[in-house]
Amino acid sequence: MLGHMAAFFLGFLLDQLLGDPHSLPHPVRLIGRLTAGLEKRLLQKTQEKDEKGKLKKGILLAVLVPAATVAATAALLLGAYRLHPLAGVVLESVMTYQILAAKCLKVESMKVYRCLQNGNLEAARKAVSMIVGRDTDALDPEGVAKAAVETVAENTSDGVIAPMLYTALGGPILGFFYKAVNTMDSMVGYRNETYLYFGRAAAKLDDFVNYLPARISAYLMLLAAWLGGKDYSASRAYSIYRRDRRKHASPNSAQTESVCAGALGVRLAGDAFYFGKKVEKPYIGDEWRKTEAEDIRRANRLMMLTAWLGEGICLCLMAAVCLGYGRM
Repeated sequence: MLGHMAAFFLGFLLDQLLGDPHSLPHPVRLIGRLTAGLEKRLLQKTQEKDEKGKLKKGILLAVLVPAATVAATAALLLGAYRLHPLAGVVLESVMTYQILAAKCLKVESMKVYRCLQNGNLEAARKAVSMIVGRDTDALDPEGVAKAAVETVAENTSDGVIAPMLYTALGGPILGFFYKAVNTMDSMVGYRNETYLYFGRAAAKLDDFVNYLPARISAYLMLLAAWLGGKDYSASRAYSIYRRDRRKHASPNSAQTESVCAGALGVRLAGDAFYFGKKVEKPYIGDEWRKTEAEDIRRANRLMMLTAWLGEGICLCLMAAVCLGYGRM
């Protein structure tokens, strides 16, 4: 158990220090390739109007991708521990590092911040297009800043706390299971003509595995807002959270987004364009002031503080379990 705790903490530190170097291969990219390859094979002979067929093949995809990911992770991890306990801890640390995405989220969103600070709107639009799913070509500076803040807020759960919780609970095996589900959803979980039926199982599975982590993330972010100082209002964050946490098509996405909007005193969400089509969405938060570039930095600080709180609580709970087993 101590080895797992050490790997859990070392992996978190590696993510905080290194992020995701683009020059190195990443398991999530392999999961993405597996998803794309299976999608192509499964839909190869499926008729465009065969809704039941797409549903069944979508269910098969939602089973195969996580199963293959879990099997590969377990084989590598168990093999390393059989070779030597130290080798197991080292590999588990690296895997935990690859599961978490706090530093990467900060680095990519701060690129948007720097472009806005330099007055380069075109570069800011391009930078934010790398981290959001909406169309960004027509966004003004406020719209770009708002999009970046929203993705930091939402991914505080999806990219940081949720994978952290699953890894704390079941090591990299469960952590990569979560990443497989989340990656599938990001690729096929759209409510459009292409994926409405085929991607439904992946989207529902993602909703299920994120249900509790999203709510835990929201309360951790509320605590972070309380500890974060004058840039944030914890009381306003809680008020907006209680009011707006369900204002999203997903049962989970507005949880941390509403906390962040309230903590910063800005209004997020609203209508957006996806693949050239306008999607009407309710606003989250009240517009105490306009969203500005500096809010990207504030959102990142809130996200990082939430991550450290989550890590600390997970380690405390793991230590308590370890002590409990020791006394048995």
